[in-house]
Amino acid sequence: MASSNKKFEYELILCIVNEGFADTVMEVAKEAGASGGTILNARGTANKEAEAFFHITIQPEKEILMVLAPTEIKDAILHAIYRKAGLGTTSPGIAFSLPVDNVAGFFKRTQNDKAEQKPAPDAKN
Repeated sequence: MASSNKKFEYELILCIVNEGFADTVMEVAKEAGASGGTILNARGTANKEAEAFFHITIQPEKEILMVLAPTEIKDAILHAIYRKAGLGTTSPGIAFSLPVDNVAGFFKRTQNDKAEQKPAPDAKN
């Protein structure tokens, strides 16, 4: 399968933390340029081998923070999250990003910080 050189305008950052720490992570993400996010309640299912590998105790109650961010600031957000919620902190979690190839109904901030609606992709494509 040939690899694609497609550039993505947005990335979805997912951060899984122990219950009670998502607000802290969201605050850090906003300081790094994120405009907001969504927090979901979840339950972990990791086993003892995963606990030994990551050197942390796996708590079953989790929160998942989802942040849709422009690709150009994704690394800054991930690094900020790692410093505040990475392994070795009081709120250890895991964060990763996935490319997003289409976004509809999303408001893009301009340099004047005015909300500008991003047009929906052509449905014929």
